[in-house]
Amino acid sequence: MAEKFDAVDVIRTKRDSERLSDAQIDWVVDAYTRGVVADEQMSALAMAIFLNGMDREEIARWTHAMIASGERMSFAQLARRTTDKHSTGGVGDKITLPLAPLVASYGVAVPQLSGRGLGHTGGTLDKLEAIPGWQASLSNEKMMEILDEVGAVVCAAGSGLAPADKKLYALRDITSTVDCIPLIASSIMSKKIAEGTGALVLDVKVGSGAFMKTEENARELARTMVDLGTDAGVRTVALLTDMSRPLGRKIGNALEVAESVEVLAGGGPKDVVDLTVALAHEMLRLADARVTEDDLRAALADGRAMDTWRAMIRAQGGDPDAALPSAAHTQDVLAEADGVLTELDALSVGVASWRLGAGRARKEDPVQAGAGIEIHVEPGEKVVKGQPLMTLHTDTPELFDRALESLQGGCTVDADAAEGTGARTDVVLDRIE
Repeated sequence: MAEKFDAVDVIRTKRDSERLSDAQIDWVVDAYTRGVVADEQMSALAMAIFLNGMDREEIARWTHAMIASGERMSFAQLARRTTDKHSTGGVGDKITLPLAPLVASYGVAVPQLSGRGLGHTGGTLDKLEAIPGWQASLSNEKMMEILDEVGAVVCAAGSGLAPADKKLYALRDITSTVDCIPLIASSIMSKKIAEGTGALVLDVKVGSGAFMKTEENARELARTMVDLGTDAGVRTVALLTDMSRPLGRKIGNALEVAESVEVLAGGGPKDVVDLTVALAHEMLRLADARVTEDDLRAALADGRAMDTWRAMIRAQGGDPDAALPSAAHTQDVLAEADGVLTELDALSVGVASWRLGAGRARKEDPVQAGAGIEIHVEPGEKVVKGQPLMTLHTDTPELFDRALESLQGGCTVDADAAEGTGARTDVVLDRIE
């Protein structure tokens, strides 16, 4: 069969800052998925897009073409409405764990197709796999059954969803074209739209521990993704949220599960609770459920969300009462002076946790379930010399030195600062719809 276009012509169009037509986009994404367009050619096109950008119509068509490369899921047979959440990733971002059962406890289905961690940001599946017996892989039939009975499921996405994205993502990673808003937005939204949810809330992180370091870039990414969702008929809202410091006090797989259970028991750190409630409120509002933030806090306090969590974990083979794995070795990081902790940099803490074994450098690497960091002092609090600021956890004690290196300069105690200096004011920075 003769091909409609020539890859060189498509590359030249974008190289020369011209618009790609719908037909060109449809063809190049499909031809790349089929292997007709070579990796070298798609690398050149990705770099041209990186340098010259895309307009709203191009991004929407590119996203549509990536969805069309594979299957689309449908939740039409469910009696419940569906609503989903996607986070752009950060340090200590365990929000899916308390969020999915909280929203499901109001009769709305939450199909969370999640991924594994890479680099300093943790993966939801890695966290939940710290629970003995819990299984990430489910058939579509089993997933629908759990959504019908329990209301929430967190599982691995099937390989049939947006296969073009999987191929292109790997290529972007090795060609320095990851940090490109049209390609990031279409990557995220092609998978989310293909998953078939009726409504989507985006948690777009901004700050040192996030993919987007500046509020301007985070806002542009959020706006682009909200437009893509809206154009595809998915009710979509984005929250810009602070990732200048870690979220919560526990970083690492089993540690984050433990903190999530604290939140579901009516406790837990304020920032984790606040963000869980804010996202749940948006998800339920998009699903036309009339629930206030006070109602949601009550559902965490009275055990309703915990009951759904336990049912959700059991439905995927996990034991919600089993002891979580713990690391064989710990080491405290001590304050070197009296004063106020004014800074705790999210990226430094995330990299330290990764180096302790909580994350992976390559997709095939294993992770340590018990590795990570427990934070004892938050920015704005007073400390005295010798007081533990955090505790490092790992099964591999020779990793402590490398982790401590990454914390250098990321943790500041100021002898002259007033108490409260550097404290987080609000985890939610803005809302975009």
